[in-house]
Amino acid sequence: MSPPRRTCRHNTLRRNLATGLGVAALLSAAPAFAETSADAGAEFQQCIERLKTRAIRDGVSEQTATTVLAGVEHLDRVIELDRRQPEFTTTFADYLNRRVNEARISKGRELLREHRDLLKRVTAESGVPPAYLLAFWGLETNFGSYFGKMSVPSSLATLACDARRSEFFTQQLVAALRIIEEGSISPDQMEGSWAGAMGHVQFMPTVFLRHAVDGDNDGRRDLWNSLPDALMSAGNFLKDLGWNEEYRWGREVVLPDGFNYALADGRRLPLEEWRALGITDVFGHPVASAPIKAALVVPAGHRGPAFLAYHNFNVIMGWNRSEFYAIAVGHLADRIAGASGLHNPPPTDVPALSRDQIMTLQQALNDRGFVSGNPDGIMGPATRSAIRAFQASEQMTADGYPGQELLTRLGIGS
Repeated sequence: MSPPRRTCRHNTLRRNLATGLGVAALLSAAPAFAETSADAGAEFQQCIERLKTRAIRDGVSEQTATTVLAGVEHLDRVIELDRRQPEFTTTFADYLNRRVNEARISKGRELLREHRDLLKRVTAESGVPPAYLLAFWGLETNFGSYFGKMSVPSSLATLACDARRSEFFTQQLVAALRIIEEGSISPDQMEGSWAGAMGHVQFMPTVFLRHAVDGDNDGRRDLWNSLPDALMSAGNFLKDLGWNEEYRWGREVVLPDGFNYALADGRRLPLEEWRALGITDVFGHPVASAPIKAALVVPAGHRGPAFLAYHNFNVIMGWNRSEFYAIAVGHLADRIAGASGLHNPPPTDVPALSRDQIMTLQQALNDRGFVSGNPDGIMGPATRSAIRAFQASEQMTADGYPGQELLTRLGIGS
């Protein structure tokens, strides 16, 4: 996610304490505390006192908790960003093409050569190949070119004092205070995304505490200023998530004519079963019969690419719960390692639907007897199942994808 481009640091923070912290991001809404309101300001300060008590209870020293929290300020911009829902969904073509482009591939290959020794060391300790490490680094911060400019302590305190996800961000704030206390970074240097993701690989504070390592053996875990620390930490996190060094993330495949797209519902089948269904690699060879399972992922409908996703695809989603993200990481890693582009690139002429349009789509399906559940503007499994059923009734390719033909037949404008 793109954090705001202004820095929000408090002068007191700049004077006090030297240590580090970080946190993650989510989604959106109206300020919980208006800075023009004395009552709101008092309420925020009361919340800070509660957070200080919680942090001390959870093992942070009174000195660290008092000094850091005395310097935080409520950031209305953070609440605004947390409440903001994107008006339109992102198409797979737009998502992938923005992230896996020639400039990023070229830079990744350059860095593969430049940091070969470090990357080999990370791979030896974690099992994660160099191209994947570079792909995560490239997607998270464009290879360290932008970490975010928000004060992590202030962002996390703001979100912890907001009712929507108070407990989650309270845990992140306490973790950030512990990072500061261990001496990894000073509070005024602890900047990140508006929701607190930090450093080269954008770790949340709780992820930092569990998985960050000292890769350069200087006694600190510094994900901002030490590339060995950042890449070793990324490898360690993926290893802890269960990375299987024997296999890749997945691969692009070609589906036979008349394929049953209902099988692309997340089920994991042995490769030999996919092979028996006539699925081939992009060169026309039957998929391997290795003793592993895979799920079929069709992110842009029958006109776009299809992928068989292996265990490591799920590991990538342990980092970021998005199929688009996981495909982008895997494909960028393939390209950095020397592979060519997709055999079947995603179509660029598909509509980007707003949440209101998806709700209208869901209601239209329900009205025709194809149950998609309560209209919520989210393309979940029930909605895709209803789309497939409607498509089948109309003799369309039943891929569960809301393309223009589907919208036209349902009478929905794009």
